[in-house]
Amino acid sequence: MATVLSPPVRGTQLFIPELVYFEPDALEYPKGQKILEWAKKEGLPIHMTTSHNRITNLPGEGELEKYRIAKRTLVVGIRKTLTFDTSKPSAEYAIPIATGCMAHCHYCYLQTTLGAKPYIRVYVNMDDILNQAKRYIDERAPEITRFEAACTSDPVGLEHISGSLKEVIEFMAKEPLGRLRFVTKFHHVEPLLDARHNGHTRFRFSVNADYVIKHFEPGTSSFQDRITAAGKVAKAGYPLGFIIAPIIWHDGWEEGYGELLRKLKETLPPEATSDLTFELIQHRFTKTAKKVIQRRYPRTKLEMDEEKRKYKWGRWGQGKYVYPDEKADALRAYITEQIFTHFPQANIDYFT
Repeated sequence: MATVLSPPVRGTQLFIPELVYFEPDALEYPKGQKILEWAKKEGLPIHMTTSHNRITNLPGEGELEKYRIAKRTLVVGIRKTLTFDTSKPSAEYAIPIATGCMAHCHYCYLQTTLGAKPYIRVYVNMDDILNQAKRYIDERAPEITRFEAACTSDPVGLEHISGSLKEVIEFMAKEPLGRLRFVTKFHHVEPLLDARHNGHTRFRFSVNADYVIKHFEPGTSSFQDRITAAGKVAKAGYPLGFIIAPIIWHDGWEEGYGELLRKLKETLPPEATSDLTFELIQHRFTKTAKKVIQRRYPRTKLEMDEEKRKYKWGRWGQGKYVYPDEKADALRAYITEQIFTHFPQANIDYFT
């Protein structure tokens, strides 16, 4: 019988993996060598692997323990697939600088998109990735091309190891038609505050009602730490944004989301409100995600009752369960009202 492990205690310390794997060719790149030296300095167990896509024989007894150890495993490799995925509605393309996340958000879509590969991968061939981004920018000229850096990871949580996010920020700063966007639940923003961004990167923070953060976001920075970091980012001149996601219907949701917006208004410095955006995403799940989440977080309080939801077809023929129209409309109307009450000059990019 598999051991049922308690969710990790919320912590805001920098991520330090328990295991590190390298593809041999990754060590031919300066970034690979730099990460190797960092891992040695930290005294971490170092292993070699033939492919960053296939890490086998991870320690642990039972699926739950193996999963949690995988989430503490760093794999350093070369990104060979340089065709970028689309990233609507956030951006035109997802720029792949890392895959996997150290947080344990119960609802995360990476539960299923990463499947049996929940370990964290960083890529060292940044020149190849940035050259591909340049090709996409040139193809779409004279239109602006936006890139999302957090589709498959939380790159801020890895920046002290990889330094890749700063590279992309400074690359986009030099591109008149290039823009970067990413979102984080971590407050470790110091390595990015002195980046030359030229206003071409929108730095976004994922925020939520206290109930959601408390019950479904273990392993992430506290709400207060995120908002303090957002103030630092705004003072560094970055355009700022907030993603309220997933919006979860729960007892006291109006009070919870109202308090969220009040806290933002009370805490953010004036610089943060000059060019502020919000993105609103209601909670959704697939049948596959539900099964995986219930296996990995057997004590979760996340409501995933198909009978209480509306089935919505996705782009690729796979459907998902969202809130019925009445609840979705109530969530959208109330949160929108609260945003414009506290931030009348803000833009709401979308509700989905």
